[in-house]
Amino acid sequence: MRALQYLNRYFIKYRLLLLLGLIFTVSSRVFAVIAPSLVGDSITSIEQYLRAGDHDLDTIKKILLTNIAMIVGAALISGAFTFSMRQTIINVSRHVEFDLKNTIFDHYQKLSLRFYKQNRTGDLMSRISEDVSKVRMYVGPALMYSINTITLFVIVISYMISVAPVLTLYTLLPLPILSILIYKLSRAIHERSTLVQQMLSKLSTFAQESFSGINVMKSYAIEPFRIAEMERISTESKVKSMSLVQVQAWFFPMMILLIGFSNILVIFIGGNQYINGQIQLGVLAEFIIYVNMLTWPVATVGWVTSIVQQAEASQKRINEFLGQEPDIQDNATNPKKLTHYDIAFKDVSFRYDDTQIEALKNLSFSLAEGKTMAVMGPTGAGKTTLLELIAKTYLPSSGKVILGGNNLNEYAQESIRKNIGVVPQQPFLFSESIADNIRFGKQHALQEEIEQLAKQAAVHDNIIEFKEGYNTMLGERGITLSGGQKQRVSIARALIKHPKILLLDDCLSAVDTETEEAILNELKNNTKETTTLIVCHRVSTAKNADVILILKDGNAIQFESHQVLMKEDGYYKDLYEQQRLEDTGTKA
Repeated sequence: MRALQYLNRYFIKYRLLLLLGLIFTVSSRVFAVIAPSLVGDSITSIEQYLRAGDHDLDTIKKILLTNIAMIVGAALISGAFTFSMRQTIINVSRHVEFDLKNTIFDHYQKLSLRFYKQNRTGDLMSRISEDVSKVRMYVGPALMYSINTITLFVIVISYMISVAPVLTLYTLLPLPILSILIYKLSRAIHERSTLVQQMLSKLSTFAQESFSGINVMKSYAIEPFRIAEMERISTESKVKSMSLVQVQAWFFPMMILLIGFSNILVIFIGGNQYINGQIQLGVLAEFIIYVNMLTWPVATVGWVTSIVQQAEASQKRINEFLGQEPDIQDNATNPKKLTHYDIAFKDVSFRYDDTQIEALKNLSFSLAEGKTMAVMGPTGAGKTTLLELIAKTYLPSSGKVILGGNNLNEYAQESIRKNIGVVPQQPFLFSESIADNIRFGKQHALQEEIEQLAKQAAVHDNIIEFKEGYNTMLGERGITLSGGQKQRVSIARALIKHPKILLLDDCLSAVDTETEEAILNELKNNTKETTTLIVCHRVSTAKNADVILILKDGNAIQFESHQVLMKEDGYYKDLYEQQRLEDTGTKA
């Protein structure tokens, strides 16, 4: 149970509720064990009445009615305490589930992009849903029934020993056998539970990717192959689940068998003691009731053990992610506040750890505050990596990234990102309304401001054509925007922040030249004080920038304005001529 030690922090946090639940549990069991002793007392009274030949029925009736009233009263009080016990301990499990899910989600947000490249979305979802649910069962029902069982055992066995120690010894003979069986079965359950949880993650991942990539599946007509693969994974998951269930199925029959054996011992040994005058008939009846009262708690030992083993396997999987530290951490003792927005790279190199690809090599340049720089180059030149270094998504392998005159490491990530607006190469929109998607850039933005920025991004006219306008829901249940519309909504989302640094990563690739020109003009007029970097492939996008950086294989091969670059042979001039000929051919 080493992995479950992580949950101790929550037990400490909710210790008062747990203590109250413990008190309710003990109280409910104390009143629950009153009934058997009253039943035994009633039977003993009747036996003595019959043996003595006493015909005073009123006395015996009074005794029986009193005992019945006490049994009913004890049952009601026990029921009330049992209800209170569930309301406290089970509620604690829900609080822990809430806290743990939030802890995991918060930790997910802190982890770096490399983590998400190495782990699948379905697996992440499984750990925050399925695995946390398994852990909740340990904190709630398993804990509650464990306290309940231990309390009942202590009270009942203590009383049994005080009444008939020899008979108690024989009654408890099956328990050591039970302990050995539980130990062996628990190990098997733990191993198989881990495999089941891994298969659930695999199944979730496959389903999530199938739904996300449904367009590709239909386009390539590979539905039969995906269905066959889903059936294979489901069958493998079923086999592992059945293997777990087969082990779990041993518990209850064994419990019932051992309890039945205890009943036989009580009747045989207790019957002989009664015949020999060592115990009264009421004691024998009490012991039979007590043994059967222990049937459910003993039976739940197996169920609780199964829950604990599954929770251990799930918490171990959760801890694997919680134990991972973000690649980028704010280590500055007194982080500086970003107040100036000029950018400089000094001999910056960057190599991806997972692929060992060196994306940038000794890159140096400077960009004054409020200026615009276009970044061009062939695929894989390092353009996106350059933007990610500025946003502190990655740290350079060597060299320095300078923002506002200070090293990037001297700023907290939050300070940098509050001042940066980013439009990624592949924009992502949430399953919310169009207005809410734009509002992600500024949580309390008014409708007028949203529309104003949508106009700057040249997407307002498209939005108002929808039946619901800005309230049109996107995502799985709503309309799907075109690639160009998604890009423009993403631009509006970035602009509404009024960022001091704007990073545009080839975000105009899906719009036509006329729309692109309109957007660039709006950006030029409304972001004059914003330091802007535009990754692009079109000369028409880059030509109005203050300076153009050409990258190739991670190296800067050209860094001048459009006018200067057009006067010298090189990548930019060649690209300009090529695109001019393509445009001429298209018009012709």
